[in-house]
Amino acid sequence: MTLPVCFSLNVNDAVASVEASPETPLLYILRNDLSLNGPKYGCGLGECGACAVLVDGRAVRSCTVPLGAVGARRVTTLEGLGTPEHLHPVQAAFIDEAAAQCGYCLNGMIIATASLLNRNVDPNEEDIREALRHHLCRCGTHMEILAAARRAVGYAKAERARRPLPDPVTLDAVKEVSP
Repeated sequence: MTLPVCFSLNVNDAVASVEASPETPLLYILRNDLSLNGPKYGCGLGECGACAVLVDGRAVRSCTVPLGAVGARRVTTLEGLGTPEHLHPVQAAFIDEAAAQCGYCLNGMIIATASLLNRNVDPNEEDIREALRHHLCRCGTHMEILAAARRAVGYAKAERARRPLPDPVTLDAVKEVSP
């Protein structure tokens, strides 16, 4: 390992400074330095998905991502998806479907589903299964997890429908600002 370096990270929309070797897995920084317990240490090899986080909206295995590779990218953990007052649609769906037994895999399942919804606003069953297929659940709650992911799609659609649409841009307005 190389000598520690000072890093500035954007985690859950807050800037955090840490001093660590660039090779240090992001998971260690999140859990040990920033006290974020959403991402879990499972296999340490990027196989189980328990350590998943969003980096610029895409799910990654934080146990295999070196701190030096994060740079200025936005990292979102389970704690940064929603708040107790306003849960993220995926968090709400997993609660409503009681999609947890031991809960160890839940972080990865929720992060993977949120990542799917970030890139596909209307995923079908095949898309959902593909997004979750590399996440391991040892308790056998796969059916509840799939039901929660399907419910999350519906919740996300409903939330988007409630948001006000931006003002439409008229052709005249475009002409006014075009050279």
